[in-house]
Amino acid sequence: MADGDRLSDDMPVASATGEGSTLFGHPRGLTVLFLTQMWAEFSYFGLQAMLVYYMTGDLGFSQTKSSLIYGTYGATAFLSPFFGGIIADRWLGRAKSVIAGGALMMAGHFAMAFEPLLFPALALVAIGNGLFIPPLAVQVGSLYRDGDPRQAQGFSAYYMGINLGGLSAPLICGSLGEMLGWHWGFAAAGIGMAIGLVIYTRYLSLLPPEPARPNASAPGDPKVLSAIDWRNLRILGVLIVTIILFRVAYEQSGNVIALWVEHQTDRTVSLFGGMEVPATWFQSINPALIIILTPFLMRHWQRRNKGDSLAVLFGRMSVGCLISSLSMAVMIGGAIAYASAGQPVSMIWVLGYFVMLTLGELFVIPVGLSLIGRLSPVQIAAMLMGAWYLAKFVGSMLAGIMGAYWGVIPATVFFGIGMAALLLAAAILAIMSRVHAD
Repeated sequence: MADGDRLSDDMPVASATGEGSTLFGHPRGLTVLFLTQMWAEFSYFGLQAMLVYYMTGDLGFSQTKSSLIYGTYGATAFLSPFFGGIIADRWLGRAKSVIAGGALMMAGHFAMAFEPLLFPALALVAIGNGLFIPPLAVQVGSLYRDGDPRQAQGFSAYYMGINLGGLSAPLICGSLGEMLGWHWGFAAAGIGMAIGLVIYTRYLSLLPPEPARPNASAPGDPKVLSAIDWRNLRILGVLIVTIILFRVAYEQSGNVIALWVEHQTDRTVSLFGGMEVPATWFQSINPALIIILTPFLMRHWQRRNKGDSLAVLFGRMSVGCLISSLSMAVMIGGAIAYASAGQPVSMIWVLGYFVMLTLGELFVIPVGLSLIGRLSPVQIAAMLMGAWYLAKFVGSMLAGIMGAYWGVIPATVFFGIGMAALLLAAAILAIMSRVHAD
């Protein structure tokens, strides 16, 4: 089938059969989407790992200004998928939206090499991200027929691609930026996005065809929602609030924690002749731990065989927030140690922070996404998935505002606020678990 036919607006809904599969018995299109997303995440997280250092270093921005810009950019990147999904569903179609979004992100990364283009470049990446993410994720599910048990495994593989990109980006882009200059790092991120686009466009024929799109002037009528649908919407509203609280603390990992690593952490490794670990490398810890820990957690939950009732899922998320709160407790300990020593402290504090944060994340984010999928009424499912990104948007904005007070308030108080947000989310989720217990 020609690419032009693949992008046709009138293509009917269809699913891949999985015949001729090449990745652990899955449709060949999964390999395409896996690699496309991996390179997109490489470019996105490559820029994120360098952004604060670039602004406070080369551009001479204050820490307060840099934190606000970082938070606003991250929040916009989380807000844009809500609108990008609508555009893909009603106007562009999935493939065209992915290509347009990837092209915008690639242009934004290359534009970062020019200092006067900082804000236009960040805008291009944020807008492109919105067009790119929703339709690509939807295409993963469309590779399988309804009821195909391989679908969940396919999403697990797709999620692995996300984290492989996030793992390699700080190591490659960050190293180039710190050793050769930030512009080299941004260029590497742009090249990564270009590779992803080449893979995607080269193998469009392996992807599921475009579904028929609804008339843009006839959105779903909320009056057709049932009483159960409205109950589910109320549950999702509470879920969104807890995700905002989680994100307020979580998003400091690339903002204030990055500054802590640079200024308050002793990054010298004596085993390698006193080598100083590049600060950007620490941003690879989170995705590396996700890749390592996910299979163990999946086997653990399968062995417990408690099912996936609402009570169990909310309880699991509550435990995740409690675990994540320990990451802030670790940083409170690190802040006390730094104040006492008056000099950079051991990397153990930051490593402990990332271990607790990541373990908690694995209990919160995947489970939250599954709840969105389970409870969303079909008429407004895309809108509610967009609400998930809206929660990330609000949380990132609040995290950026909070980060602006780094250095103004004591570090112990700063991390204590993050811990309080996570404990509040854990309490709300625990209550939800009890309310929905059988």
